[in-house]
Amino acid sequence: MSKILVIEDEAAIRRVLVKILSEENDAYSVEEAEDGLKGIETIKNNDYDLVLCDIKMPKMDGVEVLEAARKIKPEIPFIMISGHGDLDTAVNTMRLGAFDYISKPPDLNRLLTTVRNALDRKVLVVENKNLKKKVSKNYEMIGDSNEISTIKGMIEKVAPTDARVLITGSNGTGKELVAHWLHEKSARSGESFIEVNCAAIPSELIESELFGHVKGAFTSAVKDRAGKFEAANKGTIFLDEIGDMSLSAQAKVLRALQESKISRVGSDKDIKVDVRVIAATNKDLKKEIEDGNFREDLYHRLAVILIQVPSLNDRRDDIPLLIEHFSKKITEEQGMAAKTFSDTAIKLLKAYDWTGNIRELRNVVERLIILGGQVVSEDDVKLFASK
Repeated sequence: MSKILVIEDEAAIRRVLVKILSEENDAYSVEEAEDGLKGIETIKNNDYDLVLCDIKMPKMDGVEVLEAARKIKPEIPFIMISGHGDLDTAVNTMRLGAFDYISKPPDLNRLLTTVRNALDRKVLVVENKNLKKKVSKNYEMIGDSNEISTIKGMIEKVAPTDARVLITGSNGTGKELVAHWLHEKSARSGESFIEVNCAAIPSELIESELFGHVKGAFTSAVKDRAGKFEAANKGTIFLDEIGDMSLSAQAKVLRALQESKISRVGSDKDIKVDVRVIAATNKDLKKEIEDGNFREDLYHRLAVILIQVPSLNDRRDDIPLLIEHFSKKITEEQGMAAKTFSDTAIKLLKAYDWTGNIRELRNVVERLIILGGQVVSEDDVKLFASK
C-alpha cells in the first residue's frame, strides 16, 4: 500500500485531496498535516511514498518543508500545491527537487495522473538503489593493508571532484574496482557508468564504438548510432586498457577532453558531452610515448590524478581477508555449505607467487572449495592449488 501525506493548512482543500485520493485507489493510505512544522515532524517519524505539500502556509512554507525533507529523506517525491500567485515559486521548487506541482483548485485528472507518475518514479528510484547496492557488493574493495588504505583514502578525496584519473597496475589487480568506486562516491553516481575495454575492440571499430557514426559512414553503417561518450553524458566513462587505443582514436578522445565535444564518424556536427573520464592501463605509458604509440598530450590530460594499484604480492597481508571474502561469495553462488580454511592453508597461500594477482587467487580459492575438504587444509592446497 502506498502511503501519502497531504500537508495543507486550508482544511477544506485538505479534506478534498484526502477524499479524492482515498476513494480513487484502495491501495492509497492517506494521512494529513495541517502545517509545515507538523508535516516535517510527521515525515521524520514515518515512511511515505509521496508528499503533497501546499506552498503558502503559516509557521513554515512549502519551500522550507521541501528543503528540510530533502535533507531527512531525499527519496520521497514531492508534489507542490500552488495558488494562482504561487506559480513562479512552484516552478522554482522543481529546481529544488520537487517532482511536479498542481494548481488550486485541483483538477481531478491532473491530480491523479501526477500522483500515479510520482509513485511510479518512487518505485524506480528504490529499484535503482537496490540494484546499486548489489553492484556495489560486486565491486567491494577488500583489504586493510597500507597499500589499499592509501588507495581508499585517495578515492575519498578524488571521487567528489570531476578530476580525470589514470589507474595503472598489472592485469588482475582490480583496476576496475577503483574506477567503480570513484564513480559510486561521486556526484555523478546517479548517472551512467559506461565501461569500454579498448583492447577488446578492433582498431578499425574503436572510433565508432566511442563516438558513434552516421548512416553510410562505412559499409555496415546502416543507421545512425550513438557512441559510448554520448551514452555516458552526465555520468562517467571508464576507458580500460587505454594503452591499446589507436592514435586516431586518441586524437578524438583528446578533443573530447579539451572541448567537451565529440563528432560521430562520418559527421562534421559537434555534439556537446559532459563526461568524467577515468582511464586504466597495464602498460608503461611513458615508454609507449617514447615508442610513438601513445600521445603525450593525451597522457597529461588523463593523468591529473595517478592511482597505482599494487600487485597481490605487494599486499600479502590482505590475502586472508580476500580468501574469506571469495570463500563466502563462491559457496553462496554454488549453493554449497560454507567452508573454512585452516591457518596452515592460509599461511601457505600467503607465501605463493601470485603472478595473476587477485584474479588468480579467486580461481584458486574456487578450485579449493570445490575439490577440498570441509575445512580446506594445507594438504588440499598442495594438492589442488599447484601452479
